[in-house]
Amino acid sequence: MKSIKQILKKGYGPSSSHTLGPNRAATKFRQRTPDAVRYRVTLYGSLAATGKGHRTDRAIADALAPKEVEFVWRPDIVPEFHTNGMFYEALDEQGNVLKDWTIYSVGGGLLANEKESEEGPAVYELSHISDILKYIEKEGLTFWEYVERHEEGDIWEYLMDMWQTMQQTIERGLGNEGVIEGGLHLRRKARQYFVRASSYKPSLQSRCLVIAYALATSECNAVGDTVVTAPTCGSSGVLPAVLYHLKKNHGFSDSEILRALATAALFANVIKTNASISGAEVGCQGEVGSACVMAAVAANQLFGGSPQQIEYAAEMAMEHNLGLTCDPMCGLVQIPCIERNAMAALRALDINLYAMMSDGKHIISFDKVVETMKKTGHDLPSLYKETALGGLALLTEE
Repeated sequence: MKSIKQILKKGYGPSSSHTLGPNRAATKFRQRTPDAVRYRVTLYGSLAATGKGHRTDRAIADALAPKEVEFVWRPDIVPEFHTNGMFYEALDEQGNVLKDWTIYSVGGGLLANEKESEEGPAVYELSHISDILKYIEKEGLTFWEYVERHEEGDIWEYLMDMWQTMQQTIERGLGNEGVIEGGLHLRRKARQYFVRASSYKPSLQSRCLVIAYALATSECNAVGDTVVTAPTCGSSGVLPAVLYHLKKNHGFSDSEILRALATAALFANVIKTNASISGAEVGCQGEVGSACVMAAVAANQLFGGSPQQIEYAAEMAMEHNLGLTCDPMCGLVQIPCIERNAMAALRALDINLYAMMSDGKHIISFDKVVETMKKTGHDLPSLYKETALGGLALLTEE
């Protein structure tokens, strides 16, 4: 299993697979083709189906600027390697192809094809939570200590950078107002929710603030602002909202937050390794479902949950997101994406309570639920996996 650094990254919103990945791919291709006069980029599958709404063309054009870019949209062609396919061509003045490159955005901003991959070397010998549980019980470790034992020495500095960025995004989002561009005429709500929360009694106020924090990040993501993939851009509002709430309203320190962040990323890493965090591949269960897992285990650890209770929280968080479709209206990461992040943050906190009240014993393991999520995602029709061709996306035709 690879480093958790691949789970938590500063991202170019609104989608890690549709903007961050393509932007990075275009940057690499530009560096490889300094003699190109202009470019032609063909987008396939999900990238073509929702690319305009997800700002894929803008992310690529920004990376290839100031040179001209011609886009070819082929949503009808779904590559076997991965649905998020890109074909780059560097052209000379006469339109002759100087160099071409086929690459895929495989989720979380990472790139891969049949010959190359960015995933790097394995740093964990175990890739299932059941095996990790046995290991840490034998060694007397916690989940975050297991992470510390396997990652490079700079892991805490790296996680602090991610945590600071998460907080900055929330605070920036809470100060913004106005309509989110894209054509849905959706207004930002984070500021309003934050202000209105003060009128509620403390028991409800805290939940309202969690909603505001989640909206703040998700609204920043929707306009292409910088967020932290957790584990993706589209689901980036869930974990930061819960952690920010626990710091501001429960007094947890940054060092405690970082340890919870390490555990959260470990569980997401297991999901990515054994299933997928790509909405185009398995639906939103792989994005918001995984984010809900991260937030639930982080909260459970902070409140003193045992490793068994943490695993139970993770199992519930994924189990109750099984089958969640990815059906964005107009291909924009706005409806239902923004609201869904807020609901997942609240659900994660409720799951934490349920797990804390238990003894950690349960019938279905987290690993089994992850396996089920993968199968469910593969069984979902393609129109429910980030193509904007089914579900709520059809409401735009009315």
